[in-house]
Amino acid sequence: YFLLHSFFRLILDGAPLIAIHKARYFKKKDGLALGPGPFVAGLEYATDTKATVVGKPEKTFFLEALRGTDCAPEEAVMIGDDCRDDVGGAQTAGMRGILVRTGKYRPADEDKINPAPYLTCENFPEAVEHILERLL
Repeated sequence: YFLLHSFFRLILDGAPLIAIHKARYFKKKDGLALGPGPFVAGLEYATDTKATVVGKPEKTFFLEALRGTDCAPEEAVMIGDDCRDDVGGAQTAGMRGILVRTGKYRPADEDKINPAPYLTCENFPEAVEHILERLL
């Protein structure tokens, strides 16, 4: 509470609210844990400001990853375990998104975004195998 309250006051005094990302949760060894998203959303609400997000799922994050690679977004594939931040963000940037049912994946995550993931795989090796067999 003390840290959030301190951030709240700084923002009210004019400091910008910059978020590395807005993930709802992340995977730890003992299970899922709250990510920065709920805290960013709370600060946005309390201060009536909008955070500048510099990471996933922002389109610019994914496009920046391609800069200097001579790879167009429609030629790129993002493999991730987060349907919104990994797959949804990549697809917004014009990439194909493959959702893997590992890590923080939850049943029916693939139904939470529109458009749906390009593909949903059981794991990372299966996703890579699909890329090697069907996209190269």
